[in-house]
Amino acid sequence: MKKTLLLIAIAASLITNAQVNTVSLQASGLTCSMCSNAINKALKALDFVQDVDADMKSYTFQVSFKPNSIIDFDMLRKSVEKAGFTVCAFVATIHFDKREVKINQPVTIQHQTFLFANGATTLLDGNMLIKFLDKGFVSQKEYKQHAFLAPPPHSYHVALD
Repeated sequence: MKKTLLLIAIAASLITNAQVNTVSLQASGLTCSMCSNAINKALKALDFVQDVDADMKSYTFQVSFKPNSIIDFDMLRKSVEKAGFTVCAFVATIHFDKREVKINQPVTIQHQTFLFANGATTLLDGNMLIKFLDKGFVSQKEYKQHAFLAPPPHSYHVALD
């Protein structure tokens, strides 16, 4: 019984009270407004997406979410890929409530686990930009610069942006 309570206490300490507000993703391979439209439609088709705002000059899509929805970052990336493009930058705006994080210490946010790759021990408070560093979320060149081992299942390597 004591072991069970200890495991629950440890798990609870790793879960943070945080909320994903938006995601900004940059796609590569766009050549015209029809390309942007294809990505826009693919993202809006996801049931947890509320709105998508496209910026054709920077090939960036600002995605907002429906209240109380579970956000699936992999589904966002796969939607862009199904539209025929790749994601070359992926940054989530996440609201933290005074959460201390350490390098490679797992932090769970809305059923997703994150491993922070930068900052020794950092106190996260307020809206923070969290850049995804895993394959498929950054350019090949940037992915090679970080040279991470594959993250554990259902987790992401991220950095404060």
